[in-house]
Amino acid sequence: MLNFYDFEVFKEDWLVVIINPVDKTENIIINDKEKLEAYYEAHKEEIWIGYNNRRYDQYIMKGILCGFNPKEINDFIIVENKMGWQYSNMFMKIPMINFDIMLKTDKGLKVLEGMMGNDIRETTVPFDIDRKLTDDEIAETVKYCKHDVEQTIEVFLARKSEFDASMGLINIFKLPLSYMGKTKAQLVSVICGGIGEKFNDEFNFPIVDTLKLSKYKYIEDWYLDKENRDYSKSFETHVAGVDHIFAWGGIHGAIPQYHEKGVFLMADVTAYYPSLQLRYKFGYRNMSMPKNFEHIHNENLRLKKIDKKARLPYKIADNSMSGQLKDYHSKLYDPRDNNAITVNGQLLLVDLIEKLEPYIEKLVQSNTDGILIKLRSINDYEKIDDIVWEWEQRTGMRMGFDLYNEVFQKDVNNYLIVADDGSYKSKGGYVKPLSQLDYDLPIINEALVKYMTDGTPVEKTINDCYELIKFQKIVKVSSKYLYGLKNPTYSRKKVQSGISARTGKSLYKTAEFWNGDGEKLTDTTFRVFASNDPSDGIIAKVKNVDKNPEKFADTPDNCFIDNSNVNGKKVPSKLDKQWYIDLALKRLKQFGVI
Repeated sequence: MLNFYDFEVFKEDWLVVIINPVDKTENIIINDKEKLEAYYEAHKEEIWIGYNNRRYDQYIMKGILCGFNPKEINDFIIVENKMGWQYSNMFMKIPMINFDIMLKTDKGLKVLEGMMGNDIRETTVPFDIDRKLTDDEIAETVKYCKHDVEQTIEVFLARKSEFDASMGLINIFKLPLSYMGKTKAQLVSVICGGIGEKFNDEFNFPIVDTLKLSKYKYIEDWYLDKENRDYSKSFETHVAGVDHIFAWGGIHGAIPQYHEKGVFLMADVTAYYPSLQLRYKFGYRNMSMPKNFEHIHNENLRLKKIDKKARLPYKIADNSMSGQLKDYHSKLYDPRDNNAITVNGQLLLVDLIEKLEPYIEKLVQSNTDGILIKLRSINDYEKIDDIVWEWEQRTGMRMGFDLYNEVFQKDVNNYLIVADDGSYKSKGGYVKPLSQLDYDLPIINEALVKYMTDGTPVEKTINDCYELIKFQKIVKVSSKYLYGLKNPTYSRKKVQSGISARTGKSLYKTAEFWNGDGEKLTDTTFRVFASNDPSDGIIAKVKNVDKNPEKFADTPDNCFIDNSNVNGKKVPSKLDKQWYIDLALKRLKQFGVI
């Protein structure tokens, strides 16, 4: 059974909403420890699911059951920024199987709700209220808490693969159900038998004997130079005519603002880092059960084209392995072998580029686990294949090939490449595949992708769209700021910034000017749209009342806010579509489209 829950805590009051979608039950408990105890006793063997419950809600619940003041625990976690388990050893006596749907990359539940087009208005009851809540305040808090639990269920359904992966690992390796409360990284550490030994040889990593560099041997030498063994250092050089940066985390090189047609080959190493780890036994010295890692890796590769659902637990576990070697809190922690993986991974790719360079028209990009090259003609494919095959046999890696005929590339992390059949591969914030939990300025993404894949003008895509949700920009006031601000008097002007030493003429820059307080906003997350109404000013965030507000990035100078549910809504007449067109055209230029 699954219990979705969320606590709200005030100085004199607390409440929790618990929804079980399987039983179709809803429990609202307000300041009633006995009722909470009864529910816990009846459901303590089940799974409790929340958003950030691993860090917060479980400790509020355990604290109430232990007889502690939940407000003190709340402040211990939120205000003092301490870990909940540090509050009391008594928490260990109250078992809970907690599964947290929050990911490290999340900016908060409200942002996800906003992406889905749902209502993101927040309660008007302040959490620092210095008295007991009134009945009306309790009712409003219950309303918004229930809404957040319902939204948590929605996010869970969108991310059910995360839950299925954890459950899959538990079933595959016959672990106790209580391990659902562990992160996937912790599960992997348990499965591989993390030893937890700490080493003092972080930079004494080996260079694999299968590496064969000549022209670019100096890159290998840079890593072996003890003067460079500092994570803040990096090395810039040309490889195959392209600017590259070599550091301690991965290879990065690409032709910037590049757009061209031709015969392109994307060559990606299959599961590169875990393949290096297995082939050269990196990280094995802190594993007591390396056979489990080998089983995970081999099953990940075997199931890739057979059964995606069955593959999921293996894929997630496999991809998390090398990161464990750099996590100080993991029992698999081994920074030397993590460096061995990343450094050798970069050098082996340079090795491949070195062998291919005389037979290709150009290198378009190099990234962590692959390269994109332009062939002189399709007739060169067989020669390229032979070179890659030799590299595979020598290194023990395996590569996948995909042919494309057009490239749009902003940089190594932002590109879209199109195949003959119209299919494409994309990466980066501007053109990445969107989902219901990642739906920010979707009309811009759609306009760029349509232009790149079938030549549809961005103006047509944007002007032909009447779904309001596709024009949304989600912004959030982080904990570093006090509040949001709408319609402060604001202008941009050109002001003299100096005199040109070459021409003797005045130089100008664009400056921002603020005047007036504007409307202080009570929500912390906002759904913003461009407006053609000049009375709709900017939206900004305030860090310090004595300083100028800061305009949110990628928001227009004239905008309106709609924090209600926008699913199914049509665009109003004041939506400024030209602003979106201008932004799309600006981004196209960044991909080399003139």
